[in-house]
Amino acid sequence: MKYIKYGKHVADPFANLSAEELLQMLQDFLLDSGFLDSYSAFYPMGSEDTLEQLRRALMQALEQEGMIPDDLLKEMLSEGENSKLSELLDRLLERLAEEGYITIEPPVAERGPLARPRAGQVGKSNAQARFEITDKALDFLGFKTLKDLLGSLGKSSFGRHDTRELATGVESDGSSRQYEFGDTLNLDANATLLSAIQRHGLRLPLDLDYNDLHVRQCEYQSSCATVLMLDCSHSMILYGEDRFTPAKRVALALSHLIRTQYPGDSLHMVLFHDSAEEIPPNALARVKVGPYYTNTCEGLRLAERILTRQRKDMRQIVMITDGKPSAVTLPDGRIYKNAFGLDPLVVSETLQEVARCRQSGIMINTFMLASDYSLVNFVQKVTEICHGKAYFTTPYTLGQYLLMDYMQKKTKHIH
Repeated sequence: MKYIKYGKHVADPFANLSAEELLQMLQDFLLDSGFLDSYSAFYPMGSEDTLEQLRRALMQALEQEGMIPDDLLKEMLSEGENSKLSELLDRLLERLAEEGYITIEPPVAERGPLARPRAGQVGKSNAQARFEITDKALDFLGFKTLKDLLGSLGKSSFGRHDTRELATGVESDGSSRQYEFGDTLNLDANATLLSAIQRHGLRLPLDLDYNDLHVRQCEYQSSCATVLMLDCSHSMILYGEDRFTPAKRVALALSHLIRTQYPGDSLHMVLFHDSAEEIPPNALARVKVGPYYTNTCEGLRLAERILTRQRKDMRQIVMITDGKPSAVTLPDGRIYKNAFGLDPLVVSETLQEVARCRQSGIMINTFMLASDYSLVNFVQKVTEICHGKAYFTTPYTLGQYLLMDYMQKKTKHIH
């Protein structure tokens, strides 16, 4: 005789959550800079994260939002991985993978040419599986960060940013002049018709001549090559404040802004700590604070080599740091380190590299996440040498200052 077993139906409380909402809830975990695990090894490219860590982060995020019913939490405490909540969390992770926001790799011991996690097995046989966020996820996080930063400035939307007010469309308030061969035919109809009427009077049909043509002068959008230098020394997560995660978010926002609004520009990212290295934008999310010292000179040297290969109207270095230079690479390759005060050797080598950037036509804008008295004089010297700017800001206002500074330099009047 056939029996049918009935159980209590538990509605899915997360059915209306989209993958984008899940990703936004997980952004603190995905962009972690090492601040939450200050006792781990400090290396720029941290170890891969496991699905179990992602599941715990997702559960914590849902719990903070008050979206997990109390009965599901009690059931999980008693049944563990066999609970309904554990199954629902696995479904959410599968949704992120299916929509292309994360990629999942099985544990090393199980990897083979065709090894892939099977549907419905995310949280069981693949508990130690690794995951990585995709370019699609990075692009989404960059877009959300950019939108939030622009929204905090009172602008909820953005297009092609030609002015400080972030207005979209074609500028129409520039002065007009006579058309010259080679000009873009941005015709000023009013001035053109008025010129013809002044010559022949108001009669139909109007007799338009070549000299009657007037064009409107607009803003010229110059191309720009930017190297974003991120200080990932140990001090970026010390003193009870995470300064590196906001810097990473601003880097993602700037990357998205350039890719979508200024495709003629280029952006390169350089990390500097005991030494310096260039990283691709898609590796930014995995970067954590690195070795202890701050080799600003080596970072500037690498940035200069990158920018000298660029053929752009403007070349600039945007440096985000929170401390004084405390290391320098010697001619024989050894790294001289001194974290106590402003070492004369380190400062002189760093300022010489700033002067070389100035000679190459490279501007340096410094965004300081600290305002120690000993740093003010050093930053002033840097800005005087390279004719750049210095912003003493905080992790909360860094994005607003940096994005506004970038977009203000994007336009100049052609008279």
